Amino acid sequence: MSESGSRTPARLAVSKLMLTGFRCYAKLRLEVDERPVVLSGPNGAGKTNLLEAVSFLAPGRGLRNARLGDVAMRAAGSPEGPSASPWAVAATVRTPDGLVDLGTGRESAAAANGRERRAVRIDGEDARGQAALGEHFAAVWLTPRMDRLFVEGASARRRFIDRMVFGFDPAHAGRVSAFETAARERMRLLRSPGSADPVWLGALEETMAGRGVAIAAARKETVSRLGAFCERPVGPFPGALVVLDGALEAWLDEGPALAAEDRFRAALALHRRSDAESGRAAVGPQQSDLRVFDAQSGAAAAQSSTGQQKALLIAIVLAGARMQTHERGRVPVLLLDEVAAHLDASRREALFEELLVLGAQAWLAGTDAETFAPLKGAAQFLGVASASVTPIG
Repeated sequence: MSESGSRTPARLAVSKLMLTGFRCYAKLRLEVDERPVVLSGPNGAGKTNLLEAVSFLAPGRGLRNARLGDVAMRAAGSPEGPSASPWAVAATVRTPDGLVDLGTGRESAAAANGRERRAVRIDGEDARGQAALGEHFAAVWLTPRMDRLFVEGASARRRFIDRMVFGFDPAHAGRVSAFETAARERMRLLRSPGSADPVWLGALEETMAGRGVAIAAARKETVSRLGAFCERPVGPFPGALVVLDGALEAWLDEGPALAAEDRFRAALALHRRSDAESGRAAVGPQQSDLRVFDAQSGAAAAQSSTGQQKALLIAIVLAGARMQTHERGRVPVLLLDEVAAHLDASRREALFEELLVLGAQAWLAGTDAETFAPLKGAAQFLGVASASVTPIG
């Protein structure tokens, strides 16, 4: 039963998607229903770009963690690197409260006073920030780049958890942004001899302490709840144990949040010189890490086989979707890029079955439509070629 009572959870679903100047799409208008959406076509055709466009309907930097200028369409022969061109993603989304029109994109340089700025509109009205998107839409995703989540740097794992937090606490995106802005400004002052005003440094460290502890607390609470949903195996997918490690998390275990803020603020003041030398703060939410273990064997995910890592990752993503469904009374949209290509037949069919049981509008992309044959009759199949999308069958 969800927190909304005995009401059956409603699925979030995109019913209309419109792109302008986004990646390879100069213009696109696509209408779909609430069933899973299967996108098939050759590499480079634009399948992942469609998933990324949908991911921008939620707070954050999308499934590629891209800067706003990176997703703008470029003219033939234009140089690589961020583009100054505006772009837009608009969608009509079915929510538990009815249809909502969401829009987001990069404003022109003139409109944004030369700064990189993302505009957000809800039902035709300007919204103050990305957090407003999280009130109406939530998505979880899995991409090929995430296959090495357990063996590469901790920053990707922190982003993974932050995306889950966005699904429950849209204001989390604003806290992360405010912390990162204050941290950059503090570092700029520390590395500019003679310009480090101690009063301004103290104000920045005050912001970092308050936002940083709030970020750590939100991550810690989300991971704690997630554990109850991913510890149990689902079919051929293993159960997972998830733990968040970090100094701020340890301080929150030892006392109240205000005490953790005091300790963080004192640590920032103490380490100013060493932070200036290293180029980053020695303590803070940017040092936290997610540890994952196989619930049955106890083996660390980082030491597991490639196939087992992929199975653990899928299990956690599905657990996150079940948690949102249970706690918020709405089934998030799932964006799964090439997720089935390296699964054996039993795990592939189990994944598709779990998506249907969950009732999610899952967007699945792959090169071969036959990979998704078990979903025939239960999903809508679309072919993607040269930035053009057409129904199959």
